[in-house]
Amino acid sequence: MGEGSSGPLRGVLVADFSRILAGPYATMLLADLGADVIKVEAPGGDDTRTWQPPVRDGVSTYYLGVNRNKRSLVLDLADPGDAVLARRLAARSDVMIQNFRPGALRRFGLDHDTVTAANPRLVYASISGFGAAGGADLPGYDLMVQAASGLMSLTGAADGPPYKAGVAVFDVIAGLHAAVGILAALHHRAATGVGQHVEVDLLSSALSGLVNHTSAHVAGAVVPHRMGNAHPSIVPYEPLPTADGELVVIAGNDGQFRTLCQVLGLPGLPDDPRFRRNQDRTAHRDALRPLLVAALAARTSAEWFRELRAAGVPCSPINTVADGLALAEGLGLDPVVTVDGVPGVRNPIGLSATPPRYDLPPPALDEHGAELRAWLAG
Repeated sequence: MGEGSSGPLRGVLVADFSRILAGPYATMLLADLGADVIKVEAPGGDDTRTWQPPVRDGVSTYYLGVNRNKRSLVLDLADPGDAVLARRLAARSDVMIQNFRPGALRRFGLDHDTVTAANPRLVYASISGFGAAGGADLPGYDLMVQAASGLMSLTGAADGPPYKAGVAVFDVIAGLHAAVGILAALHHRAATGVGQHVEVDLLSSALSGLVNHTSAHVAGAVVPHRMGNAHPSIVPYEPLPTADGELVVIAGNDGQFRTLCQVLGLPGLPDDPRFRRNQDRTAHRDALRPLLVAALAARTSAEWFRELRAAGVPCSPINTVADGLALAEGLGLDPVVTVDGVPGVRNPIGLSATPPRYDLPPPALDEHGAELRAWLAG
């Protein structure tokens, strides 16, 4: 199956029993890289098919965003005949990925131990919200994990309420971790001939993805807190007001801060003992920020962006998503690919010899059911 595809994962068959975001995002990445992904859906389809608006031609854009390059097969696991086909698919696959609640697939004979007894070469990937031990009963919604992990305690104004991130960030990170784990397990199988169980949970992905903040507590005994758009360890590293709006301005090191001050007409500032080093600027951020804001007020965000960019100072306007895509297009990144009339965002991985493929649009529900059922019955 799928031998006509191209890419570094050509010939890898993935049985995708996942739905919503983390699992489908992982399998789309694998599919873009050449894997033959069979998306197994319940009769009602992936939940994201109903998460609308927005829509394109009546189809949820949420679903369209993470299901490219897959084939859809509807199987009702409560039906004994369909459960047999599901087990046959797992037995023929190189990878199986699922994000049911831990233990939920055991009654269908699709749990790790049962499936790998029949197919020891299988790489079996499980994605859960809070792991398979004490958190097995908790559903894995990204917003729950944003709250539970501490991210929401870091997001928002210092004196305001907590906020979620504008995207399901931990679903995406968990999907990336799952894809990395699957690739590592496939590499191990190439050497040993034996698959293994890849386990990813959203909470662990969140704690890893909080990087400097979790490190601050684990290694520094600090409990991070909301600081609005400011950074706890770098100053300036935030949006600053200009004559007509705001501009993100960053001085990641002392040299960048000196250049910033030269462009802003504040050449003496870097020699002030309060601002000479980054740790000095961090300690005296309340004194520094008004000086930078006063200088930036003289010109518009667009004018400062041009000057600071030319000088090599990291900065950016605060764009809409549409503006961000337009910027990527203007920079030659070609962010949008269209497959059979369905536009999507290009796979961000560039490979010189085996680039990602864009062969199949996101499938309609059970679009490939007849051919796949015939293959499994054969």
